[in-house]
Formats: sequence, C-alpha cells, structure tokens
Amino acid sequence: MHYSSYVEISRSSYNRNVKFLRKLLGPGVRFSSVIKGNAYGHDIATFLPLAETCGVDHFSVFSAEEALVADQCRGEKTELLILGYIDNAELEWAIDRRIAFYVPDFNRLKAAEAAARKVNKPARIHLELETGMNRTGMEGEELERAAGFCLSNPGCLLVEGICTHLAGAESVANYLRIQTQFEVFNELCRDLAARGLKGVIRHVACSAAALNYPETRLDLARIGIAQYGYWPNQETHMKYRILAEGEGRISKRGPLWGILRWCTRIMSLKDVKRGDFVGYGNAYQAMRDLRIAAIPVGYYHGFARNLSNLGNVLVRGRIAPVIGYVNMNMMMIDVTDCPGVEKDDEVVLIGRQNRHHITVRSFSDLSNYVNYEILVRIPATIPRVVVD
Repeated sequence: MHYSSYVEISRSSYNRNVKFLRKLLGPGVRFSSVIKGNAYGHDIATFLPLAETCGVDHFSVFSAEEALVADQCRGEKTELLILGYIDNAELEWAIDRRIAFYVPDFNRLKAAEAAARKVNKPARIHLELETGMNRTGMEGEELERAAGFCLSNPGCLLVEGICTHLAGAESVANYLRIQTQFEVFNELCRDLAARGLKGVIRHVACSAAALNYPETRLDLARIGIAQYGYWPNQETHMKYRILAEGEGRISKRGPLWGILRWCTRIMSLKDVKRGDFVGYGNAYQAMRDLRIAAIPVGYYHGFARNLSNLGNVLVRGRIAPVIGYVNMNMMMIDVTDCPGVEKDDEVVLIGRQNRHHITVRSFSDLSNYVNYEILVRIPATIPRVVVD
C-alpha cells in the first residue's frame, strides 16, 4: 500500500545526539530514553530498536499501554519504567515482566505489594515525591507511611528509585521554583535514607534540567525531546550557544540534529492564471500566473490548519509556499519557482532537502504549537522508516 506520507528516522543523527547527551551527563549518570507520546511522534516500535543499536538500554514510558508496545520490541536486557498511569489490574503483568513503575500515592503502593505477592516477584518501584509541582507525588505523612510500608515488605517491594518532576526547567522565569524543588527533593531523600531507604536511584532531570541545571542530573536523567534532536525551547538553545561560544566549542549546525524527516509526494499539478482563486473561498488569489501542486497531507495528518497561506515545504531543493486553506486531507503549494517539477516528486514537510531545511521550530513559530506538540500530532498510522 502507498501511504499519503511517510516519516524517515535517521540512525546516524540519533547516534550523534546520544553521544553528545552522554558526554553532557557524565560517566556516572544513566541515560533513560523517554518514549512517551509514541516516542514523541517517532513511533515506539520503530524507535526503541533503533535506540538500542545506539547503546540505549533504559526507556521511560507514560503508561502501561505504552509499556506493552515497548515490551514487545525490547531486547532481553533493556529496562522499562512507567512514569505515569498504570491501572491496578495491570500491576501483576508489569511485575511479572520486570517493568518498573512510579508510585505516586499510598494506594498504588498497597496494590503493588498485593500484586507482587500474587506473582511471587518483587515490584520494582520508584517513589514519586511531591516537591512543588502539585501534580502527582507523595509528601508528609503519606510519604512517611509509604517508607515504613516499603521497609516492612522488602520481599515484595523493591525500591529502585526516588524521583520528582521539575516544574518548567526550560525557563529562567522558573529558576527559584526549580531551586526550591531541588532543595526539597534532596531533603526528602536524606530523610528517607535516615529511615533506611538507601542506595536507590535518584532522578529529577528531564532534557531541559539536564541542559540548564547540571546539579540535577544525579543518578539518572530522563531525556525526552533532546534525544530526538530538538531543544526544549529557544531559551534553552540560546543559553547553550552562549556558553558554548564562550568556550569555543560551538559548531555551525549545533550538537543536536533532528532525526525526523516527514515527506509526501505531489499528487497533481495545475496551471492557474493571475487573478484566479485557489481552493476554498477567497483565501488565496493568484497575483501572477502560477504552477501549483496538490499534496495529500492536511490537518487530519497533523499539518496545522493555521499554516494556511503561511507554511512552506521543500520541492526539488526549493522552498514552496502553502497557498490557500490547509484542507482536511490535502493542501496546495506554489511550485512556480521549482523548475522541472513533476507528479510524484518528493515534498519535504519537515526536514532537509539539499541546502534547505524545514525545521520543527519553524512550524512552532508559525502555528503557535510547541515543538513537542508538532511532533506528537503526526499520526501513528503514518509509516516510520529508519534510514542511514
């Protein structure tokens, strides 16, 4: 079957990103590849085996649903960690499959202990602490109770880690909040160690924290967006560039290379006379005689409708603007300045073609979506193919 578009994922670019990030983290910090959101739109089943070939052996997912996909394609020694949702009915499966999971409250802890007794295997758990984000995690009496319960049931509850999540490490506006959270986390870790929970993995850092706050890298870093070649935001990117330039270690292209290339093909070509309208309504009127092309990608496929008359794509190494409204399943592009264009020519929606590059950031700037959202909006039904 021929799909309306496809995604290429670059092995060499990913390997480059991993090497940079491992060097950044340092030798004592474990690299956990965050593959929630269908591997940030890169497809778990395609991406995880690719990452394993680059030496990655620890992956973090959001839910048991994602863990099931990851479990089916991981290597024997690869470890999985569920950061978020898992129903009590799925705990026995996770424990039996040696999948670790967060414990954000005492109810899940009790359910994990009961499930572990049933399958006669210890539950590999990470106690999630509330440090100031006010989303999930334990604090106060609940945390004290949980610690005591873990120590009373060592055969059923293997406390592998203690963790929290920082509330906006990508922005300097959150600096004081991040520092306060980190101080609270360290204090709680000391208290738990004094109670007997020692030698566990401590982790708080996401991509932004690992880049902006070196002290937060601790024993493990949960690296999401950066491993795919994208900065958490422009502020983080500029901060890194300023520091790197001051140390004389910046390259023209930078250390993170986007690994995703989203492509389609021209489905038809048409000549339009000056003054004619293109597509629905009067959204676009030709100011000159045009050669236009229809491509089989629209907002159903994740190409934002608010890129109507704003977006650009690449055809034959040239920039071709989106004209008229982005439709549900197709859109029109102006290929007048793309000499020799033909039906079935490759069209790049995100990624490089010759010397030009349509970046995820450019999508974000024009559509008002953050880069994370641009990536995860690419439907899972579009095939992903590993290249180079």
